Amino acid sequence: METLLLDPDDVTASTEISEVIDAVESAFGAYARGDTQMPAKSYIDLPQYNGDFRSMPAYIHTEAWEAAGIKWVNSHADNAENHDLPTVMGTMIYSDPETAFPLAVLDGTGLTRLRTGAAAAVATRHLAVDDATSLGLVGAGTQAYTQLEAISQVRDIRAVRVSDVSDEAVEAFVAAFDDEFDVRAAPIAETAGCDIVSTTTPVREPIVHEVGENTHINAMGADAPGKHEIDDGILTEATIVIDDYEQCTHSGEINVPWEAGLLDDGDLHGELGDVVTGSVAGRTGDGVTVFDSTGLAIQDVAAAHVIYEHASEHGIGTEFALVGTES
Repeated sequence: METLLLDPDDVTASTEISEVIDAVESAFGAYARGDTQMPAKSYIDLPQYNGDFRSMPAYIHTEAWEAAGIKWVNSHADNAENHDLPTVMGTMIYSDPETAFPLAVLDGTGLTRLRTGAAAAVATRHLAVDDATSLGLVGAGTQAYTQLEAISQVRDIRAVRVSDVSDEAVEAFVAAFDDEFDVRAAPIAETAGCDIVSTTTPVREPIVHEVGENTHINAMGADAPGKHEIDDGILTEATIVIDDYEQCTHSGEINVPWEAGLLDDGDLHGELGDVVTGSVAGRTGDGVTVFDSTGLAIQDVAAAHVIYEHASEHGIGTEFALVGTES
C-alpha cells in the first residue's frame, strides 16, 4: 500500500470547490453535534527566527464519510526577504481513521486557502440575504481569489468591488476575473457597501467603518490577539456568528472589543456549526451579520478528504512508499 503525494498543482487539479464547500459545511455540522475530535492548536514559538510552527489535528465522522489528518503550518515573517521562501507554508497528512495509514501527504498552503474560502461560503449561504449580487473584497491577496470563487458558488455574484493598499494587487485581481464578473477597484467605503463583504487583511486598527443596512461580513483576517478589521460600532450592532468560542474570543475579529468589554457572551448569536444544524437560526430578517472566522482543523481535514478522493479517482498525484507495511 502506498501514500499519495499531492503537490500544489495536484491539489488544484483535484479541487471541486462546490464539493469542498459541502464537505466543510458537513464538518461544521459534525462539530456542533459532537462528532469530531479537535485538540487545541499547539504552537512552537521560535522568536530567534521570527517565526513559529502550529499543529492542527482533527477527526470527523459524518453519515457519509469519516476522515482524520493533521496540518503542520508555519509563519516566518522574514522568509521572503532573507530566504526567498513564503511566509506561510503548510503540509497536510491525511490518514485512514481505521488503520492510521497515511493515505496522502499534500500541499497545505493551497488547501488552507480553499478551506478558508469554503468556510466563508458556508457562512454566506446561511447569513447573507438571498438576493445578494455584489461582493466587496477588502484585501486583494491570494485569499481574496478563493473568497470570490467560493462565495460565487452560493450566491449569484455579478458585481465585485476590491480594495487594497497595493494598486498592483488590485490590478492583478481585476485582470484575473474581469471576464467573469463586473469587477473593479473601489475605495473601502464603496467596497464595504456591497451585499457581502470579505475582509482578509492583517491590520490591527479597523479599516471598515460603515457597511450596508443588510450586509453580511466574512471577517477572515484576524488570527492573532490584537488584529482587528471591523469598527466596533458595526460589531456591537451586528448579529455575530463565530467558528469557535475559544479561538474567536482569543484571536478572532472580536478579540479586541471582547478584551475591552464592549462585547460579551450575550452579543454572540452562536457558532456556525449550530447554524448549519439548525439549532441556531441563520438570517431571519434585516440587519448586518458577521462571521468571525479563525480557521479550524476540521476544515482542513474536510478539504483534504475531497481532494484525496478526487485525486484517487482520477489518477492524480504520485504514489510512493512512505511507510513499511510489514507487521
